[in-house]
Amino acid sequence: MSDVALTLGQADALARKVLESRGLAPDHAAAVARTMVAGERDGCASHGLYRLLVAANSIERGVVVPDAVPVVSEPAAALVRVDGKGGFAQLPFERGLPLLVGKARKFGIAAMALNNVVHFAALWPEVEAVAEQGLVGLAFTPSHAWVAPEGGTKPVFGTNPIAFGWPRPGKLPFVFDFATSAVARGEIELHRRAGKAIPLDWGYDVEGYPSIDPKAVLDGAMRTFGGHKGSALAAMVELIAGPLIGDMTSAESMAADEGRMGSPIGGELVIAVDPAGFLGASVEDHLRRAEAMFDAIEGQGARLPGSRRYAARARSDVEGVCIPVQLHRDILALLEGEMA
Repeated sequence: MSDVALTLGQADALARKVLESRGLAPDHAAAVARTMVAGERDGCASHGLYRLLVAANSIERGVVVPDAVPVVSEPAAALVRVDGKGGFAQLPFERGLPLLVGKARKFGIAAMALNNVVHFAALWPEVEAVAEQGLVGLAFTPSHAWVAPEGGTKPVFGTNPIAFGWPRPGKLPFVFDFATSAVARGEIELHRRAGKAIPLDWGYDVEGYPSIDPKAVLDGAMRTFGGHKGSALAAMVELIAGPLIGDMTSAESMAADEGRMGSPIGGELVIAVDPAGFLGASVEDHLRRAEAMFDAIEGQGARLPGSRRYAARARSDVEGVCIPVQLHRDILALLEGEMA
């Protein structure tokens, strides 16, 4: 048997148990577990229960403040700031979301800065939560300096994901999330764990040569997707989710890590737009116009970004999830205080 089957409830209970056993406060553990289980449920293995190993490492090495109490403030009428006080980003986001939603509905557009938080997850859960409120959402965050700019071979950028959510009345939101790197770092790590080679265009070794060895690329530098276009987007994320909100760039996050090999430290920018703020009483008419575009995409057999996750979610809601036996052993070993 190569996989271990879990119901979603079992996966959530396991994640919370592991996180709390490592010293994470229950409210943080619950928020973090929800994100990990959502990743596993939606077929995103690199952002699923595997991240328990990543989170446990960050807690053990003192990168995360395990009992941090987020502080919510309002620096301006349409702005929200949440100081995460060094904890994981999930709970600060949950604490600030209601205020962000309220401000977006009042002013038409609002933004939330999460500061002094630790990141390990994808951004789609955040923009999906915004879109579920009938708002358009965008989210950005840097990470550690793991990615070389196009034309270079030395790390400057993080994987620097961008996420977007669009509400669809009566349907699941249109949501996409992608790293501006050629691939998520977790995907390279999963290849390393499985002993598999990676494509030659994913990154460079420490000498600056393209490599199919996942460990060599993890030690060297990843590449941006789309050449100079991904490089430009990565630079944008550094600016708007770093200096713009008074938080770290990916290079500064790496320096602050001080060799502990923990998850990235820094900030996140979330923007929420209320379509009704622009459109008023005609909002439903214009949202229907957007549906015509979605129909034109799917009508010719093309796939909407995010649809694979929703299909996996529908299966997981019925069948639960399966994770590799070795990953399950490594997770259980966390409860014993040591890695298998």
